[in-house]
Amino acid sequence: LGLDLRGGSHLLLEVDVKAVVNERMQSLTEEVRTALRKERIGYRRLGSRDGVLQVQIREPGQVESARERIREMNGGGLDVLGILGGSTPELDITTPEPQLIEVRLNEEALARRKTSAVQQSIEIVRRRIDELGNRESTIQRQGEDRILVQVPGLDNPERLKEMIGKTAKLSFRLLDQSLSPAEARAGRMPIGAEILPSDEEGASEFVVRKQILVSGENLVDAQPSTDGQTNEPVVLFRFDAAGGKRFADVTRVNIGKPFAIVLDGRVVSAPVIRSAILGGSGQISGNFTFQEANDLAILLRAGALPAPLL
Repeated sequence: LGLDLRGGSHLLLEVDVKAVVNERMQSLTEEVRTALRKERIGYRRLGSRDGVLQVQIREPGQVESARERIREMNGGGLDVLGILGGSTPELDITTPEPQLIEVRLNEEALARRKTSAVQQSIEIVRRRIDELGNRESTIQRQGEDRILVQVPGLDNPERLKEMIGKTAKLSFRLLDQSLSPAEARAGRMPIGAEILPSDEEGASEFVVRKQILVSGENLVDAQPSTDGQTNEPVVLFRFDAAGGKRFADVTRVNIGKPFAIVLDGRVVSAPVIRSAILGGSGQISGNFTFQEANDLAILLRAGALPAPLL
């Protein structure tokens, strides 16, 4: 029986494609910064805004060398099937003024990323609803960037929006302990760092390195549980082989340092690395209720959305 006879929830969601483009440009900004430093090419005004990356090269004689380093990044985006890691050029690189380089995604790359973001979102929304125990839902693309969701028998649309609307992007990063958030806000923000709000007790925000050491994309399982010492609800997670090796390597070389577990732009936990974490598993604590731990485990198992749903 459909919605007309059984009742249920009907949602029309929009994929925030601009967020996909902004995320790619922010990632590219860090790639450009690393490449220019490696080649000892002096620059200033490096940053991205409204889908355009700009960098001012200090020495006129190094402009072409800088362009060449950026051209080497022109690929590795989405291939013709919409799969990451393709070799199709995705960047337009121009020099509108002497020593000023601008980089933007070309029209073909923008179209591929939009299509890919919507397709991925549909699949992940489907997985999340399946995790809730409802396999009779209708989930389909509507127009260029919208998704129609109908779930018969589920008459709590707010609960549904809460579960399928969270981006659920998980990352593991190092904290920057060279200064306090207040000092960073006063204008001393270290290059490659940012201030993120925190859910940790006793700390409302942290200065966090932007570099992602391990991504939630490598997770293969997540389950709610309780901490054996505090009896508090936690989420146990497990990486695939590649993620487990990366997690072990990162924790081995950063013993004694605090690292941030970041979920959708918020630090949910910031433990100190006491020893190398082998075996590819760990736990996330964050003052959760058991329902919150269960919901987070569902979101992590289903995977992160490529962009927010509006």
